[in-house]
Amino acid sequence: MSDNTFLQWPFFEDKHRQLAQDLETWSATHLAGIDHSEADNDALCQSLVTALGRAGWCRYSAVDPADSSVVMDVRSLCLIRETLARHDGLADFAFAMQGLGTGAISLFGTAEQQSEWLTATREGNAISAFALTEPQSGSDVANSTMSATVDGDHYVLNGEKTWISNGGIADMYTVFARTGEAPGAKGLSAFIVPANIAGLEISERLDTIAPHPLARLQFNDCRIPRSALLGQPGAGFKIAMSVLDIFRPTVAAAALGFARRALDESLHRVNTRELQGTRLAEMQMVQGHIADMALNIDASALLVYRTAWLKDSGAPRVSREAAMAKLFSTEQAQKVIDQAVQLHGGDGVRSGTTVEKLYREIRALRIYEGASDVQKIIIARQTMAAHEG
Repeated sequence: MSDNTFLQWPFFEDKHRQLAQDLETWSATHLAGIDHSEADNDALCQSLVTALGRAGWCRYSAVDPADSSVVMDVRSLCLIRETLARHDGLADFAFAMQGLGTGAISLFGTAEQQSEWLTATREGNAISAFALTEPQSGSDVANSTMSATVDGDHYVLNGEKTWISNGGIADMYTVFARTGEAPGAKGLSAFIVPANIAGLEISERLDTIAPHPLARLQFNDCRIPRSALLGQPGAGFKIAMSVLDIFRPTVAAAALGFARRALDESLHRVNTRELQGTRLAEMQMVQGHIADMALNIDASALLVYRTAWLKDSGAPRVSREAAMAKLFSTEQAQKVIDQAVQLHGGDGVRSGTTVEKLYREIRALRIYEGASDVQKIIIARQTMAAHEG
């Protein structure tokens, strides 16, 4: 049983403790024993979205169109991602993309836009995606070149997006394109683009070390109605950063879930494995590894849930805190999982074992939604700006 004493920290309310308990029970029943070795990842991801929707977990991923005054609870999002990641990486991915893909609609969508899409994604009946990254502008959003040109009652989209999670299986994409109100970041806008619209093509499916649905998208004279605009023209960068403010801490929470699973597996290993007649758990060097793992996990959890609590308490922006949480938690989870592999010896690198799968899962989290070096830039700039102020 994974340590859950952190739920008694003052960051949480009783509703969060109950959520964690209920999701743990559901996950132990519904996510145990999923065989990824021969699975069709597209079909498996789609089935996971359906299962999460039917069980009610996807309702946390977006605001309720019937009462959009109730904002998303970031602590709940983080608890869900941490728990799902601890049980199954693809289940975490399936939930996370439902939230990230519709985050802009939750925060900036009209009542009509919310009604059209959020009911379906919250129930697991539609899959969403967040299309921001371009080949030449990974973490440099302001350098995006995809264009959206006004043509009467429509915008015409031209350009390319890549490394798009859920690309190829999504029913809708939140797409960011240059509308030209100003140079750089101030000339971007956000749009809702149905996956079946003419001019949108899946030009390449992308394979990674931890198989998830990913694709490169091509937009060729893709016409969308002007009502597909999210927020105001030129507000795309602000919209993207607002969404990432909410979902970057959840990436850190997923890393935390992977790290907790790695520690759980390691504790079982060292208590059941002997070396020269002595349990590994009795060796001081092994105890040192376990201590480092536990320390890094608790420090990560403090950063994650501090950020989530601040956002839920009404902080307008938590970019610095979110960057700290994502940077530290993903980097430390990589170290924790690497130590787990080492403690498992040959079994740690055997294909299909839990720690081997965790080793492949964690690597991407140090890159997507802002690579680690980008998080350092955010932290440094905001720290210096606060000092100058």
